[in-house]
Amino acid sequence: MTVQEIKQRFGIIGTTPELDRAIDVAMQVAPTDLSVLITGESGSGKEVFPQIIHQLSIRKHGQYIAVNCGAIPEGTIDSELFGHEKGSFTGAIDARKGYFEVANGGTIFLDEVAELPMSTQARLLRVLESGEFIKVGSSKTQKTDVRIIAATNVNVPDAISRGRFREDLYYRLNTVPVRIPPLRNRKNDIALLFRKFASDFAAKYRMPSVKLNAEAQQILENYYFPGNIRQLKNITEQISVIERQRDIGADIVIGYLPNDFNRNASFLPVSTRPENNGSNDVADREIFYKLLLDMKKELNDVKKVVAEMLQGNFTVNANNAQLLNKLFNDAQPHDLNGNVQVSYSNNFTHPNNFTKPIEVEESLSIQEKEKQLIYKALEKHRGKRKYAAKELGISERTLYRKINEYEIKED
Repeated sequence: MTVQEIKQRFGIIGTTPELDRAIDVAMQVAPTDLSVLITGESGSGKEVFPQIIHQLSIRKHGQYIAVNCGAIPEGTIDSELFGHEKGSFTGAIDARKGYFEVANGGTIFLDEVAELPMSTQARLLRVLESGEFIKVGSSKTQKTDVRIIAATNVNVPDAISRGRFREDLYYRLNTVPVRIPPLRNRKNDIALLFRKFASDFAAKYRMPSVKLNAEAQQILENYYFPGNIRQLKNITEQISVIERQRDIGADIVIGYLPNDFNRNASFLPVSTRPENNGSNDVADREIFYKLLLDMKKELNDVKKVVAEMLQGNFTVNANNAQLLNKLFNDAQPHDLNGNVQVSYSNNFTHPNNFTKPIEVEESLSIQEKEKQLIYKALEKHRGKRKYAAKELGISERTLYRKINEYEIKED
């Protein structure tokens, strides 16, 4: 089977190379009996890959059991996995078969495997090494022929360093690693997934399907999605059920994103992760996204001018003369106080005075752009930091720090 055929069979949506690579690895390892460890963030779609591996293996006619290790209490997890004898503990009125006995000849998928207690990890390691286990309350060793596929959203090496996961078990499970990319790394797949979910919910609730316009789609593509595909699906369902109009714009989409999404950033996300006390990462990201927005607007203006030039329709008038002078002037290096270090003569004051400007390489330093933005905001608000910080979308504390960091002199 091809990767595309696997996608159609298991309902996988997306064209991201990282996703295709994960599917290809699952296909290649399926015919073997090697253990597989699937890693990826919560909600990224890890649960479909064990099914791919099982269905393409020689065990496809055997039992397939999916176990959520994090949902089973620590006191009963051993009994669930390995079974117990009658009277082995309070409430054990009958003997019971565990998953490893029931799934003999099949596949067990251990989701959230990093949540297993250390004692259970030791039992699991024995199954992986020798295929043997002992029921709770028994002294008799039993054999099982089970393929184990595990998944986790935990950084296992970090858990090992903190003494919460056995290193030898990790290497046993991680014979073949499969990494599932988070949704934020699959920007081109977001619109496809939204369309699929919208179609499914339209059929489920018997209503027309919702559709995103270009701005709404851009918002979702730029959003961090900490909940990944699960979060996108929930947002799509909410919009499908609650909104009366079927054409969804940017303002509607923003209303369904978490409260920490900055609604004043011209439809660009500025804070998609919870802010940690003492951390300036979010504030720095706010300035960065402001910069991206400005760059995008100027790029669109340049595209418009270039298109007119190529079509032979370009004429220099008062409007585009101002635009061109601004673009060429802003492209120059600035000092710490925001002053242009290299300036152009006014080449666009009149149609007959259209000359080619001197080409100077533009600085792509994010720090330089930050300095420019901060200086312009302070100049606009005449040195009033409170209003400058509000204009930049950052806190006064962060603005004070940036002014000191860049040694910006205020008039």
